[in-house]
Amino acid sequence: MIYSFLFPLILLLAAAAFWLGYSRSLKIADNLGGIKNLHSLPRHYGMMTALAGLLPALLIYLIWVSVQTGVVDARIISELPESLKVETKGQNALLLNDIKNTVAGRGSIGHDPAIDEVAQRYKQIRDNYRMVVSAVILLLMAGLTTYSYRAISNTLRARNIVEGIIKTVLMLCSAVAILTTLGIVLSVLFESIRFFRIIPIRDFLFGLSWSPQMAIRADQVGSSGAFGAIPIFAGTFMIASIAMMVAIPVGLLSAIYLSEFANKKFRTVAKPLLEILAGIPTVVYGFFAALTVAPLIRDAGGFIGLSVASESALAAGLVMGIMIIPFVSSLSDDVIHAVPQALRDGSYGLGATKFETVRYVIFPAALPGIVGGILLAVSRAVGETMIVVMAAGLAANLTANPLEAVTTVTVQIVTLLVGDQEFDSPKTLAAFALGLILFIFTLCLNAIALYVVRKYREQYE
Repeated sequence: MIYSFLFPLILLLAAAAFWLGYSRSLKIADNLGGIKNLHSLPRHYGMMTALAGLLPALLIYLIWVSVQTGVVDARIISELPESLKVETKGQNALLLNDIKNTVAGRGSIGHDPAIDEVAQRYKQIRDNYRMVVSAVILLLMAGLTTYSYRAISNTLRARNIVEGIIKTVLMLCSAVAILTTLGIVLSVLFESIRFFRIIPIRDFLFGLSWSPQMAIRADQVGSSGAFGAIPIFAGTFMIASIAMMVAIPVGLLSAIYLSEFANKKFRTVAKPLLEILAGIPTVVYGFFAALTVAPLIRDAGGFIGLSVASESALAAGLVMGIMIIPFVSSLSDDVIHAVPQALRDGSYGLGATKFETVRYVIFPAALPGIVGGILLAVSRAVGETMIVVMAAGLAANLTANPLEAVTTVTVQIVTLLVGDQEFDSPKTLAAFALGLILFIFTLCLNAIALYVVRKYREQYE
């Protein structure tokens, strides 16, 4: 029962430890003639006492939460009766699912009575482990808090200790992003290597046919197993290009107008309204593209004699361009607005017009930030899925005609990983290969942005 309240209890005990350390430091200060005789402030002593028990307790708690399922599952599998033992991992997973459903009171009617016995044993093992972990955490907190409490004195450098602990915690928090990125890259890389062992990388990067359906049986039809990704890359490039042809001119020109030409009242109203576009869910854009823009393009094309598919790259690209306008306009506006006024005044003093000042002074000075905003918009366009699914379709067509249906890398990744999949098949592993290519492309965009920033920043600083 105590396990259910273990986390709140840990926090409550830490608060009590803070109060004890704080009170003891005040008592020592009163005996010595005031707080000025302490090395650190009373709150530092309280924080030191609280952190001494809190951090190890939280560490043990988080480790147990992350491994408890695997530990209990392994223990119950090793104790299965002979009547329930199976040979494959898949059958073990199904059996464990039945056991856990029984423990949770969701067991199926008429199942093997032996599962009820195993479920009771599972619950017993789980509760025993939880009891042991709870006891270890509470005893450790009590011991460390007591030791820290007794160590409090007027010469104890509590502030240095607390600051050192906080610095270490901040460093660990900063490392989370790096470790997370590294974990994602390695997981995608290893699965991609498995895929390229089955499908040659040359066939994947330069193949002209994409049909990842693999035959499960020898007599199965409709399974070609072609993994040439050129049609997917071409579709991604086409839709992203159409989106950027909409977003870059509109976004950049609107940013220049709002920053340099619009009055303050209009800017105050127009900029938030423009940024609302970024807050609209992508599924809404998808509905708009599928129900409004795509039929409009199809009817317009039919009116002038063009054959337009019901789902087209043009419809998806146009709506995606509207969606990413705020990424270009808002960031560019902030960068242009941040250009020092001295540059403008100097240009005007030399007789330049407002247009010449914007063209030859302000725009070059803000170019690194503008490029960063554009590349962020490109990354957003390349990673969009919902609009493409609803407006451009799933067909991997190799075409340069924006009026036909195409697909993108992200759409295919979702398609390959939806539903029950076998992660040893080339069909599923292909999703990781596509993810690796997408990651490399994004990395190249970041490298380009860094190059532009370094090239032009020193010129204006």
